Parts: sequence; C-alpha cells; structure tokens
Amino acid sequence: MSKPSRELKGRAARLAALMPAGPGRAARMPFVLLVVVLLGGGLITLLLLNSALNEGSFKLSKDQKQITELTDEEQALQREVDDRSAPGSLAKRARELGMVPGGGPVFLNTDGTVMGVAAESTAQPAPPPPAGPEPSAAPSAPAPSATGGAAGAPSVPPASAGTPAEPTQTPGR
Repeated sequence: MSKPSRELKGRAARLAALMPAGPGRAARMPFVLLVVVLLGGGLITLLLLNSALNEGSFKLSKDQKQITELTDEEQALQREVDDRSAPGSLAKRARELGMVPGGGPVFLNTDGTVMGVAAESTAQPAPPPPAGPEPSAAPSAPAPSATGGAAGAPSVPPASAGTPAEPTQTPGR
C-alpha cells in the first residue's frame, strides 16, 4: 500500500511544479474584471437595444394611427366626390346655375362643313337661387333669353332668323 501513496505525492509534486510560485489570487483578478466588464457591457448594450426597439415601436404605432386617420379622411372625401359626380347631383347643380339641356349635337368636319342641325334650346333656365350670405360665391349674372341678352348686353337675333350659316349634311352618312 505504500506504493500508491508515493505516486500521489509524485503527481502532486509534478503539478505543483507547473503552478506559478506566487500567490494564486492575484492571477485571477484581471480575468474576473474582464468577465465583469464584458457582462456589464453586454447588459448596457441590451438595454440600449431594447430602448431603441421600444422607441421604434411607439413611432410605428403613431404612424399607423395617422395612416388610419388619413385613410378615413380620404374615403370621406372620395364619397363626397362620388356624391357630387352622380348624374342626378350634376343635373341639379346645373339647374341651380341656370343651365338648360342642349339640343342635338353638331359636328365640324375637317374641311369646315357642319354635320348635323343646330337647334336652339327651348327650355327655360331655372330662376337664380336667392342671394345668401355666401361671400365666396361669385354673383350670378342673369341668363340671356332667346330674344335678348343680359342687362346692358346687345341683343343677338336667334340663329334661325335667316342667317346664312345653314347646317349641311355630309353625303354618305
């Protein structure tokens, strides 16, 4: 049994020879400081990264809310445009402005001849709307009638009163 105890002493002696001769705690101090600095730096980096992500998340949320509001406003404006563009609404606004339906269409050919028959509208314009407190609306001038123009404007005879501009038909059409 004495033989194995000698081996341990011999191994321990060889391991002791490999260790530095000074105090062991002084060699560990720089390593411990390096680990603490690395862990602290990693923690600070994670905190900064988390703060940046939260800030981006708040900005994204704010931008999404603004996009939703602007989309709602756009849809409301599009509905208003659609309502005002409807044929019935356009006809109503035209009557309010004193417009009347026109006659049949007349076309000019490239050689200067007129195709179709020009006819004067027989519909009477609607009475002008009552003057209201709308400062942005331009004052509406009275619509000229078939026999006379607006107040102070020279009277123009109707086109059917013997004027030489008779409409012609293009042959073959």
